[in-house]
Amino acid sequence: MVGGARDLLRLVLALLLAFGLTFAAGSGKAQQDTEVTVSEAALDYEVWESTAKRAEAAVEAGKASDRALEDLRAEIVTWRESFLKAQDASGNRIATLQAQLDVLGPEPETGDESVDIASRRADLNAQLARLQAPVLAAAEAYSRANGVISEIDQIIRERQTEALLDLGPSPLNPLHWNTALTESVEGLVVLGAEVQTNWNTELRQYEFRQNLLVIVPFTLLGLVLLLRGRRWTSRLSAHLMGRVERGKDVLNFVVSLIKVVMPLAGLSLLVAAVHQSGFAGLRAEQLISAIPIWGGVLLVVLWISDRLFPYLPQRAPFDLEERLRPAARRHINLLALALVLGSAIRLFGEVTGLSAEASVVLEFPITVLISAQLTQMARFLLNRVAPPATEDSEQGRYRLSAVRGLAQGALVVGIASPVLSAIGYRAAADAMLYPTVMTIGLLALVLVLQQFIEDLYALAVPRGEERGEALVPVLIGFVLVLAALPLLALVWGARVADLTELWSRFLEGFQVGSTRISPTDFLTFALIFAIGYVVTRVLQGALKGSVLPKTRIDPGGQNAIVAGIGYVGVTVAALIAITAAGIDLSSIAIVAGALSVGIGFGLQNIVSNFVSGIILLIERPITEGDWIEVGGQMGYVRDISVRSTRIETFDRTDVIVPNADLVSGTVTNYTRGNTVGRVILPVGVAYGTDTRKVEAILRELAEAHPMVLINPKPGILFKGFGADSLDFEIRAILRDVNFSLSVKSDLNHEIARKFAEEGIEIPFAQRDIWLRNPEVLRPDAKPDDADDKTEGES
Repeated sequence: MVGGARDLLRLVLALLLAFGLTFAAGSGKAQQDTEVTVSEAALDYEVWESTAKRAEAAVEAGKASDRALEDLRAEIVTWRESFLKAQDASGNRIATLQAQLDVLGPEPETGDESVDIASRRADLNAQLARLQAPVLAAAEAYSRANGVISEIDQIIRERQTEALLDLGPSPLNPLHWNTALTESVEGLVVLGAEVQTNWNTELRQYEFRQNLLVIVPFTLLGLVLLLRGRRWTSRLSAHLMGRVERGKDVLNFVVSLIKVVMPLAGLSLLVAAVHQSGFAGLRAEQLISAIPIWGGVLLVVLWISDRLFPYLPQRAPFDLEERLRPAARRHINLLALALVLGSAIRLFGEVTGLSAEASVVLEFPITVLISAQLTQMARFLLNRVAPPATEDSEQGRYRLSAVRGLAQGALVVGIASPVLSAIGYRAAADAMLYPTVMTIGLLALVLVLQQFIEDLYALAVPRGEERGEALVPVLIGFVLVLAALPLLALVWGARVADLTELWSRFLEGFQVGSTRISPTDFLTFALIFAIGYVVTRVLQGALKGSVLPKTRIDPGGQNAIVAGIGYVGVTVAALIAITAAGIDLSSIAIVAGALSVGIGFGLQNIVSNFVSGIILLIERPITEGDWIEVGGQMGYVRDISVRSTRIETFDRTDVIVPNADLVSGTVTNYTRGNTVGRVILPVGVAYGTDTRKVEAILRELAEAHPMVLINPKPGILFKGFGADSLDFEIRAILRDVNFSLSVKSDLNHEIARKFAEEGIEIPFAQRDIWLRNPEVLRPDAKPDDADDKTEGES
């Protein structure tokens, strides 16, 4: 546990240092070139050569300890970072010289070139070679350092693997029991002898009397905080809860942290008082110094169990019945207690120098205890917290499924670990058991923090939606999970050097041709592109809302201008961002060419629609607001995008038409350029009606409608003689063809009214029905009667 805390502290410091290096690398290009040039000048390749040879000799021999290899690796990592910076030295100057040489062009094969140009070319080549020499040297040294680091990491990993597969003494061997008992008693005797020796030393007694003014207050205050701190905090919580209406969950979380801090502070004061007394020996001080860590682990686990399965009816990550919560808290707390006890026994063995046989025997009962408690907790999680899904339960809950999978893995580990330890594979058993317990604790902490974030968000942004449904808490919870990944890696045996190596690789970026693309380049690209995108949108809004409406450009042309500015602005922003980030597109031209061929074959329809959309915006055969008909669909054009056009039909439904169909297909535009259009209205009258009178009435009604144009005058056509009526037709030009249906309706109403006043009949189809055998309609009638009746009727 102590080593794990130290590794965690180192990880945090390494991450902070890495972030600091990242932000420092994001300063100006000119400053970066200056700093890199200085670091390049400070490189001493003779010292590096000596360090590299020493490291290669240590790797080849393979006899150095892990600690020595780690120190050597850290030294080489520092050199590697310097070499990486040196590779970017004078980058802008080298690019400038290369551009000047490109302007001069290739040297003629015949050698027929003016003296001035040849001299200038030679001077530029000399400058370029002088600047590229240290860059090439740094690249070679970087590659060498990288190789040495990889070899050191491989050696350490192989040793870790061998340690896991090493078969040691079995704790079930009775021959080791007496050894373990004897060495344990001797270790306790040694610790007691150290304390007794210090107690009998006059110097220690004098120091004790001198430090009484510190020891007594520390002891009293420590006891008060340790014994009464949690009770006082509970009273404070109950007092505050009665006075606060909003944010009770957040306040409860903060107060619960005080329950951890106060006892831990009291325990730390007691340990400090013991150290101030001076009676503890060197071995005892190592054990006493670990007491705050063990106490902190117990308090934190107790706090986590209270948050996961609270005493009071309040929000919790798991919806568990109140009667089952005490059992859940008991399983978690007993598991933490067993874990701390195992850490104490292990530290006791390290301090007193127990043999491997004695350590195995002493730690085996703790392994069995932790495994048994882990198994019980896993079964509780499977049966109570995350039971199998039934018809009445909610399906697919991610959190419960994750808990169930974790519990199943813990159950397997809890059964396998004691078996491996009993056989003699102690390292393998510990590598399975302790990381599993720590993983459960870490994931439980993430759940508690995620719930606190949801409560905090609900307090800051009060809404009617559920707390867990908001996007911001979910994103923050995702960030928490990502932040927990390095800790999980440390728990499962990863070294801090492994994590810092991954971070270094991430900061280095990747090589594309002669250009190295790093995270700083990505951040620069994203920032500049975002600024360009925002500026483009602001410009579009200003043109659309303020400038273009004051011009004589039609609405379709205004929309085309706004859309074109959007495309141009986004393209320019991307180009500026690429240039500012220092990404050389020429180095990926071949790859881009190959991708363009693949895109041409695989996405030819999309590319066709894209080009067609640009043609529509430039030629404008249709514009937004036009009434068109295409592919049997009729409606108004509402939006012309890059790939497709949205048409709103008269049924208020949207039809998405690919732009290629509008460019290459047949399109009827009823309102292109203007809204003037013709309407045709058929009218039928009964035979025998005065046709001239009908013509006059129809003309009068058509000319009287306000939407019908007088010039040209509406036409009244006598179409012909129909089967049931005399067919006429009104053909009128409307001011706005969009009102054609309402005009038809108005004219029909007026025609019906006027024809009724004039006595003109509007015929309807009539049919006479002849029955050949009407007797079938009367099944009770006789054939003779039917014949007589028929003759009488005739």
